[in-house]
Amino acid sequence: MKQFWEAKKAHPDSIMLFRMGDFYETFDEDAVLTSEILGIALTKRANGAASTVPLAGFPYHSLDQHLHKLLKAGHRVAICEQVEDPKLAKGIVKREVVEVLSPGTALSDKFLDQKEN
Repeated sequence: MKQFWEAKKAHPDSIMLFRMGDFYETFDEDAVLTSEILGIALTKRANGAASTVPLAGFPYHSLDQHLHKLLKAGHRVAICEQVEDPKLAKGIVKREVVEVLSPGTALSDKFLDQKEN
């Protein structure tokens, strides 16, 4: 969770999509918001001694679909990826924020409405 909190601290105004294996996970307030917007389950994850934190996630292969919904709802989104092969990692897998998107900066055809300017 330390990596997540460090990334979130650097991007406090964004929903943090945190890659964990085959899933993008969101935590804490981001999880509550993401769960509501995407209509996905909100669960909990252990967060140190005797505490839990809200969790919502989805498979990595559905990123475009879910990213579109988050942007359309008016939110900034930071994507934190694994930047080393988990099989080769010694200890915790390195992760970095590789992209930050907002409704005004999403230029990919995947996220633009073809019927609007």
